[in-house]
Amino acid sequence: MRIAVVGGGPGGLYFSILIRKLRPDCSVTVYERNRATDAFGFGVVFSDETLTVFEHADRESYDAITERFARWTDIDIHHRGAVTRSGGHGFSALGRRELLAILQHRAAELGVELIFETEVPPLSELGWADLIVGADGASSVIRAAGYKDFVPSLEPRHCRYMWLGVELVFDAFKFFIKETPYGVFQAHAYPYDDRMSTFIVETHEDAWEAAGLGARVAGALAPGESDLAGVEFCRGLFSDALQGQPLVANNSKWINFVTVRNRRWCADNLVLLGDAAHTAHFSIGSGTKLAMEDAAALAWAFRHHDSPVWSATAAYEAERRPIVESTQRAAQASLEWFEGLSRYVHQERTQFAFNLLTRSRRVTYENLALRDPGFVHEVDEHFAAGVGGPPRPPMFTPFALRELTLPNRVVVSPMDMYSALDGTPGDFHLVHLGSRSLGGAGLVMTEMICVSRSGRITPGCGGMYRSEHVAGWKRIVDFAHAHGGSAIGAQLGHSGRKGSTKLMWDGIDEPLEDGNWELIAPSPVPYSRRNQVPREMTRADMDVVVSQFIAAVEGCVAAGFDLLELHCAHGYLLSSFLSPLSNTRSDFYGGSPAARARFPLEVFDACRAAWPSEKPISVRISATDWVRGGFDGDDAVGFAQMLLEHGCDIVDVSSGQVSPLERPAFGRSYQTPFADRIRNEVGIPTIAVGAISSYDDVNTIVLAGRADLCALARPHLYDPAWTLHAAAAQGYAGVSWPVQYEAGSRKPPAGRDPVRKELERTFSSAEHDLPAPASDGAEPAGALAGAPEPGR
Repeated sequence: MRIAVVGGGPGGLYFSILIRKLRPDCSVTVYERNRATDAFGFGVVFSDETLTVFEHADRESYDAITERFARWTDIDIHHRGAVTRSGGHGFSALGRRELLAILQHRAAELGVELIFETEVPPLSELGWADLIVGADGASSVIRAAGYKDFVPSLEPRHCRYMWLGVELVFDAFKFFIKETPYGVFQAHAYPYDDRMSTFIVETHEDAWEAAGLGARVAGALAPGESDLAGVEFCRGLFSDALQGQPLVANNSKWINFVTVRNRRWCADNLVLLGDAAHTAHFSIGSGTKLAMEDAAALAWAFRHHDSPVWSATAAYEAERRPIVESTQRAAQASLEWFEGLSRYVHQERTQFAFNLLTRSRRVTYENLALRDPGFVHEVDEHFAAGVGGPPRPPMFTPFALRELTLPNRVVVSPMDMYSALDGTPGDFHLVHLGSRSLGGAGLVMTEMICVSRSGRITPGCGGMYRSEHVAGWKRIVDFAHAHGGSAIGAQLGHSGRKGSTKLMWDGIDEPLEDGNWELIAPSPVPYSRRNQVPREMTRADMDVVVSQFIAAVEGCVAAGFDLLELHCAHGYLLSSFLSPLSNTRSDFYGGSPAARARFPLEVFDACRAAWPSEKPISVRISATDWVRGGFDGDDAVGFAQMLLEHGCDIVDVSSGQVSPLERPAFGRSYQTPFADRIRNEVGIPTIAVGAISSYDDVNTIVLAGRADLCALARPHLYDPAWTLHAAAAQGYAGVSWPVQYEAGSRKPPAGRDPVRKELERTFSSAEHDLPAPASDGAEPAGALAGAPEPGR
């Protein structure tokens, strides 16, 4: 087999080494346009997990690499004059130039032909090769040549960064945070040999422009030339961290990170690996790691798929893609955290450090407690001092909204049960909500209670538009107050254009076969081609709907609910006013985000006026439609600001279900960043929801300050007493069990925690909580993450 490898970086060289070991009869030629001694960048970071792969793949190169390592275990966060250290992380690094030299030597030793200082031949001149490997980086020539086959997506991000070095040997991985008049700048620094450290400076594009650093952009520099003015700016800004040492430049320019994704990695005899196929932000140290792991997977694919070539490349992609996409999710969370760094610099020192360390959502509260229990205990102490009381798992700290104080941060999320009779809740609802009110959650939410018969989603939806509805809901509320320790909240909504459909198990969002009722919406735009076309609402219709909401609120007051939530999410009536996909009006209620928000705010004001002033009111929103041109994160922040100004107490942040064209980025706690952004930009409390499946997730989200409460749906379907069992599993005795259940309050024997083990088996992948360094971040999606939320 004849192989052409385009790109002489670590990925291309490592593949050449491994394929020659596996198939000594094959010929391998590597093309690299730079000189053999060129190495842009400084240190390369590896984790112990990655090194295990290298050790088994090629012992000779592994030994040469590891004997040159700089190693450390600590991470230091320098912020506002203080240093916070977290230990137990475990990293290894070496210089990129040294790594390339090792791999070049090993490849030549195995008979690989290395051709340097040569531009990549066009594909027409590589016709001799049975396999062409594109390992030529994020600007891949091979990917460009096969554009229609690979279908790449290139997404420039919102920060600028510059890769530098310094003749200092830091004793830890260092984050230096600098607040300037222009904005926040941060440096990521780590040692990689006995005299040098990498020093990467990053800032948001807005701060970069404000500081005048765009006056000489990277495009104005010659190839290989460094932006010396930018280097000098960084030296001055971080002079204390640099201890008087100059910064070393090496093709150092201000550049934007580009997230690369490809719909396919292989086509015919072409295959991509490393940055040509995918990129992951440097803040989790993944680029070289991913490229070399790709190389190993591609080489090993040829052990079992000898011919034709495409069978091996397809097997490689099938194996590697889920792993890479998991890492990309973690990297995306990390880069977005740094893009929004200015939101967090106000946090208390230990919380800020915890937030930074858990930014990828792979490293968690429990994971950090295993690595550095002293650090986590310190964060717990500071957090508990802020809310009052002794340190405890963060999920069990109280939270106050007006005159309502919740005993903990767990919410049973609204879940439609489709079991009401013309809107009246019955015995099923009593048992369903009653059992969960006994289960220890701080707040139990009803399903969406529809404000009119024609505002139902399905014939089985609960309502608050007849007198017997008040009695039915009061029966449930009275039970919860008499026997449970949870507050209970009512969610009010109107189905709008998503109404008159079948029960979920008969066909979600499918219109009824018969007995349909008229639908209303801001515009005559159906939810999908198979759904009914709604009638565009008139002002008279709006007046009727407002009166229906007021009557429903009065019913909720009579029923004794503790909290009211207005449903402005998931494409129902009020949500459909907010989204430009469903609101195409040209009058007072359509057009700009402020205009589209007018009617939802009018309804909110009416509800707030009818609801007791001492009781809190929440609003659930879809923070993004997940459709280009739809309602997005910026709109969500703007609407949350309006809600705060109108007297909303907390925003329940969901996403999507507004359009069947949505493309959600599913993953573990994938909606939490929206709640995080709203909370920390607007300054209003938030509820996080979506693929939160473990108490470790809840502790992490709350302690990092990403949300104030966490709403869980499926875990509470699996286990109504999820919160009580979470307390027992963590050895926390500060929750009140119903006296009848106190015998079950003891912590299960070691290794027999049924909540944790079964929930993680059900709702997450096997790697859900594996201890792994931040440099190897991965975000496995929950097994059910792609399914609609219970109750839509």
